[in-house]
This record gives sequence, structure tokens and C-alpha cells, in this order.
Amino acid sequence: MEDILDEGAKDRREAAVPPEAAGWRLDRATELLWPETGLRGRRRLIAAGAVLVDGQLRGPAYRVRTGEILAGQIPARPEGAFTAADVPVLVQTGDFAAVSKPAGLHSAAIAHGGGQSLDDLLPALFPDRAAILLSRLDRLTSGIVAVALTPGAGTRYRDLEDAGQVAKDYLAVVHGVIADPFVVDFRLDTADRAKTRVRFKSEPDPLRHTQVEPLDRLDGLTLVRCRIAKGARHQIRAHLAGAGHPLVGDPVYGRGEGERLHLHCAALACPVLDASDPPAWTLAEAAATARGAARKKGAAEEGAATDGPEGVP
Repeated sequence: MEDILDEGAKDRREAAVPPEAAGWRLDRATELLWPETGLRGRRRLIAAGAVLVDGQLRGPAYRVRTGEILAGQIPARPEGAFTAADVPVLVQTGDFAAVSKPAGLHSAAIAHGGGQSLDDLLPALFPDRAAILLSRLDRLTSGIVAVALTPGAGTRYRDLEDAGQVAKDYLAVVHGVIADPFVVDFRLDTADRAKTRVRFKSEPDPLRHTQVEPLDRLDGLTLVRCRIAKGARHQIRAHLAGAGHPLVGDPVYGRGEGERLHLHCAALACPVLDASDPPAWTLAEAAATARGAARKKGAAEEGAATDGPEGVP
């Protein structure tokens, strides 16, 4: 912890737990250190080891006590691995643009050491324009992100979304054979969760549904096109997993095989912007990844089955 909680660091913060905060969870109590940071950001700081309670590491659910000393220091953001050259501008028309986000890059800036983001690169991509993101992709997801170049353009795009005039097509490789198109309308609970929870009840708003169309199949996997309108955090990943078809490479909702999440925003269509962007992966590559993971798992299970005291199979 010496590197994180350096006594001489300028951004080191400390606070004693007052009586009225006794019994609070640590992720709430760290508001005493970072009142400007939301709950999710504070949880990330705790997970990064940036918070001590009386000199000890504690988890986010730890209940603090009166008089305990909370100490925290925001980790330095590592130098980014991405530059503007890694984010192609696919199209720019009027006050709108679309860029291609690579996998591994956050979309929006995450508070306090959360890593480099597409937000960070917007000034270099669109100098002298007040560029703002109109959509976000998970860090592991690649593909099209829409951008407004004026505040008014952002408002217009949101109005089009609310009117159901924005369509986003994603390509994904999922486990299982899908023969026919279907719609996933499960309600999603995204409140204060690292993992979106699927509620197996119908969502009445069609703008929150996921339309799924099979395109190709190989080795028990299916390449699908998923169309969404407004979208919610992890919508496609959670919806497909809830429907019994987790994405290949998904470490949260699937098996996490390989080093790539096979999910890519490949097309966006609306009255003010049209863009397309093919993925950098193929169904065959996803199948090879899944086969390799299955072989590795099988070998590990076989080894575990034969491992034991001498003479015991």
C-alpha cells in the first residue's frame, strides 16, 4: 500500500468516522473522503486498494465504527495505451460524427484512476469542437460510438432515440444453436450494480428490447445480429445470457474464454447519422477460442479427477 497511500502525496485524504456515520457501509462512508464521487466510483477505489480503515484494507460492505480513520489516495492514472490514431472517424456529417472504439478502451471517463477513455481522446479527434459522446460501449465491446459536435446536436439525437428513430446493430457470437429470430424483452435492473440483473418479466417499453437474428452457425455457436434502440448497460450481454445464449468471451455473463468479448457495434442508422463498421474478429476465430477453452477445461477436470493420495484414482 505504500505506493497508493504515500504519506507525502498531495491528494491523500483522511477523515474520522463521526457518530452519525457509525454502521455505514464503507462504500457509503468513503463519501467523507470523496463527496464529489458517486457510489460506483468509490467502489472502484475500494477495489483498487486505495482506501484504508485504521490502516487496514476492508471491503465495500464493511461497517465502519465511530472514530475509525478512513485514509484514501486516488491512484495515478496510468499513461494511456491508446491514441487518437487508434480511433478511426467513420463518418462526420454536419454536427454529428461516428467513431470506431477499439476493445479495451473505456467509453466515458471513470472517476479517479479508472483508466483511459474515449472521452479523453475527443479533443484530439475533433479539435475546436465541443464533442460529446451520444452512446457508450463497455470497455470490452468494440465498434461504433455516435458523437455530437454541439450541445444542440446532442439534444436532437436524444429526441430521435426517444422517438424510436435510432437503430443500432451489433454482431455477437453466442453459445448454442439459434435457428430462428426472436426478441428478448426481459426487464433489466442496472441500479448500483457491477452486473446487470435480469428480471424475467416483460419490459413494456419496446425501445428496451433486443431483437436477435441468427446469421451463421459453427461448432455449436451462432453468429447473431442484435438490434437495439436506446439500450441499457450490458443490455445485449445480459439479455442473451438470460435467454440461455451467453456471448463467447464474456467474463461476467458467460464463460470468459479467450481474451476477447465477441460483441461489436457494426451499424448505426438514424435520420442524422448512418455508419457501418465490420468487426475485427470472425465466427471461425470465436469457435477456435471456444474449442481451446473447452480442451483446457477438460484437461484440468481430468487432472483433478486423477489427483489424490497415492494409490487413489
